[in-house]
Amino acid sequence: MVYIRPMKPFNIVLIEPEIPPNTGNIARLCAATGAVLHLVGKLGFSIDDRYLKRAGLDYWEFVTLRQWPDLATLKASVPEGRFFYLSTKVARSYLQAGFRPGDFIVFGKETKGLPEELLAANQETSITIPMPAGAVRSLNLSTSAGIVLYEALRQSGGIE
Repeated sequence: MVYIRPMKPFNIVLIEPEIPPNTGNIARLCAATGAVLHLVGKLGFSIDDRYLKRAGLDYWEFVTLRQWPDLATLKASVPEGRFFYLSTKVARSYLQAGFRPGDFIVFGKETKGLPEELLAANQETSITIPMPAGAVRSLNLSTSAGIVLYEALRQSGGIE
């Protein structure tokens, strides 16, 4: 597999993440792919948390990290940005998303996911990772981010 860095990086958005190792693993994913990591709202940990740092290993210097007080402020900063919202509460597969470089892929907090009203207001861009076996409700946050980000890279020609 060859990785070709897209002209515009993808963006991973975590709204109120609660578990430091998940955010650290996603930071490592962003370092590996050149994606920008956006942390939104009240975090369930300190950005200096040792578990967060440990999960990201020594890759933090390669992570472009941005913090936002809320999603509205982030969206206002990129008025032409395309946002995709991941949830177990919708039916459209992430494989049908049609990602483009520069897109924002948004994940909710580990215990609650994204708010229902946000999903209802963004039905066309709300997507899910199918669970064909039906044995679990959802995947781990960092696993989900990896699956969707690599599909976005594949769709946009970022990997071959």
